[in-house]
Amino acid sequence: MPADSPDAVEPVPEAPLPPAQALALARELLARGRPFFAHDVLEARWKAAPADERDLWQGLAQVCVGLTHLQRGNDVGGVRLLRRGAGRLDGWTGPSYDVDVPAVVRAAAAAADAAEAGRPVPPVAF
Repeated sequence: MPADSPDAVEPVPEAPLPPAQALALARELLARGRPFFAHDVLEARWKAAPADERDLWQGLAQVCVGLTHLQRGNDVGGVRLLRRGAGRLDGWTGPSYDVDVPAVVRAAAAAADAAEAGRPVPPVAF
């Protein structure tokens, strides 16, 4: 299987990374078209995060899972998770760790709208 295949295994740490490192790795993975593994990195951070930060990390992870579903042809699941992640992030007022949260919300919504309309999905980045 080619290394850049969405089904190839990406070596990502299982232990939660500190916020800045988790975001840097998740951003790199998204830029390489590897949202499933970006989700893994963010999920580990979400589960280890203080309670008042969990919505940020969970929302970002859900956006990545939504992109994964779209990448694998499951548009219904992808749209649902993109909207769920955007909803969790919408109005976020906690620490953002240099993430433009309103821009992520808009990008996730635009991706969901495009998928529903059968148009190419624009990239989503943090």
